[in-house]
Amino acid sequence: MGAKFDQEKFDQFILENGIIGFFKDPLKLKSGRFSHWYVNWRTVAEDAYLLDQLTDFVIAFIKSKKLNPDTFYGVPEGASKLGVLTQYKWAKSQKKFARGSHVLAMGRGKAKDHGAPKDKHFLAMPKGDTIVLEDVTSTGMSLFATLDTLQNLHIPILAGLALTNRNQVDDAGKSVEQLMKERGLPYFAISNALTLLPKLCAAKKATPGICASIEKEFAKYGTEPIKL
Repeated sequence: MGAKFDQEKFDQFILENGIIGFFKDPLKLKSGRFSHWYVNWRTVAEDAYLLDQLTDFVIAFIKSKKLNPDTFYGVPEGASKLGVLTQYKWAKSQKKFARGSHVLAMGRGKAKDHGAPKDKHFLAMPKGDTIVLEDVTSTGMSLFATLDTLQNLHIPILAGLALTNRNQVDDAGKSVEQLMKERGLPYFAISNALTLLPKLCAAKKATPGICASIEKEFAKYGTEPIKL
């Protein structure tokens, strides 16, 4: 966990584990848009060994940004395991680690319709300066819904952090980074589509037709055009 963050190694981790790839036929995303490419961190989240490696990358990245959170909190439910394991490893590495020093925060995928606020939305509520973890951001709907919940409960947000940014804008033409800035919050992405997709196409992991379709997708929805 003391290793420095290495962007090239992290991108290679993504490519080697098939986290990003292509659809022969476009599929509908959570945002409602159709796309020929995907980012799916589920394979890593289901594997204890890979998730252990991933949390080390996350902690190294956070250290490289000189951030010092009290709590890592994963967006329910996609980043819940990532949040819990990252927080556990982070807490154990702190000099002040002791009984009651750190919470293992975890949110509910669906809020309970009764009980205290901390029980409605959480299995364990974040405490102190919190970094909100998300696996993938496109238009950021899940991330912003989580931030709304936390901020309504006056939980201080240190930053939002995505494992991968799809580098796309919402229907108003705003990126996740822009929307976070409007909230007065920092946003970081450990990897991004503008770097990863060209590497895949260069390795001939997709047909020229699919690569051309992705270029059109970025011309319409991208934070900037992409050349594949």
